[in-house]
Amino acid sequence: MSTRVPTSFVVVIGLMLFALFFGAGNLIFPAMLGQTAGEHIWSANAGFLVTGVGLPLLGVLALGFSGKDDLQSLASRVNPVFGLVFTVVLYLAIGPLFAMPRAGTVSYEIGVHPFVLQYLGEDAGFWPLLVFTVIFFSIACFFSLNPAKIVDLVGKILTPLKLTFIGILVLVAFINPIGPFQAPRPEYMTHAFSKGFQEGYLTMDTLASFVFGIIIINAIKQKGAKTKGEIMKICVQATVIAAVILAVIYTALSYMGASSVSELGHLDNGGTVLARVSDYYFGSYGAILLGLMITVACLTTSVGLITACSAFFHKLFPSVSYKAIAITLSVFSAVIANIGLTQLIAISVPVLTIIYPLAIVLIFLTFLHPLFKGRTEIYQGSLILTFIVSLFDGLGDAGVHITFIDNLFGSILPLYSIGLGWIVPAIVGGVIGYIVSLLVSKSYYKEETSN
Repeated sequence: MSTRVPTSFVVVIGLMLFALFFGAGNLIFPAMLGQTAGEHIWSANAGFLVTGVGLPLLGVLALGFSGKDDLQSLASRVNPVFGLVFTVVLYLAIGPLFAMPRAGTVSYEIGVHPFVLQYLGEDAGFWPLLVFTVIFFSIACFFSLNPAKIVDLVGKILTPLKLTFIGILVLVAFINPIGPFQAPRPEYMTHAFSKGFQEGYLTMDTLASFVFGIIIINAIKQKGAKTKGEIMKICVQATVIAAVILAVIYTALSYMGASSVSELGHLDNGGTVLARVSDYYFGSYGAILLGLMITVACLTTSVGLITACSAFFHKLFPSVSYKAIAITLSVFSAVIANIGLTQLIAISVPVLTIIYPLAIVLIFLTFLHPLFKGRTEIYQGSLILTFIVSLFDGLGDAGVHITFIDNLFGSILPLYSIGLGWIVPAIVGGVIGYIVSLLVSKSYYKEETSN
């Protein structure tokens, strides 16, 4: 007998999913993409929507479709060791090493630092950032210690606040655009779609989808849905809600960034773009509006990340309490946040370049799992070749260029020059894995019949 879940709950889940995904980077990167893409904004934005909206929501659906309770179980279809290593690396990346500290640092840089400069000047030192990050992560930790309340907290309270702040800014930008689009920067002159596709990596949302998917699916189960069909139905409905909101806001922010160049010129980063646009429309009130918007966006994401990461590491190390892990992660993130935003982004890019393709391939293999009957060799072949290419891409982003490899891959791999050279190897690896699985099965059959 199917369980009827109220429409209001589906809406809350959809808003919650949007809020969990939409953090600081999701505000900054579309605005900067608009500035740099200029007249090529629509193709660049389309690429960004693939990795910033489509793939993350596919990740949530893939987890529900798989019937697995967590990412480690899903990734262990490749190999148990891979399942553990990949899951730990992913949780560290979207947790205390990159995403969580970035949330605190971005909140400070955009929401607080302008006021520090105005009232305390350049000589304020490191104290304002330190004080802010301690307060920020203390609040995030407090809410994370009550994970059962996360649906109400994020879906009913913080999300409407965030949507209000964002809506005011983008609505004004659409009604009264600053100016016409300008010529794109060199990196967007050609292959704007693929460049936008890669920019979506920086949101880390496809990685986070495996984590947030667990929160969503558990919330759905708690509401009474039990079968895979019931869970998937609600997941699809919720992801449609989240997808529409995300796509509209990303497009609006990209448009706002593209229309700002004629008046404001090309700026250094998306945070500066948002700050200058807010000041253009609202003056001093713009800084307050932007500060609230950024802080709420970062706080909602941080609560979700601390909750998810703490639950995972508590499961991995059951002797350590959830509370102790949540506090430890919050303290560690506050410390790392004081390194600075520029350094955090610089360190994260190579790591994301390596692991993002693996996550994307795992998502698609999950949906194809019934088709190839879950043959382990297909998972392994596809992901091994994907990793080989993405590893050298990541080394290149880190400034480590191996000329022979670059020349070799550039000559034999389609799309390698635009950072998508892993796609064909992923397909080829899957085909090789299928052939190997047939040979193994045939050999096993002969062995059994001979006995």
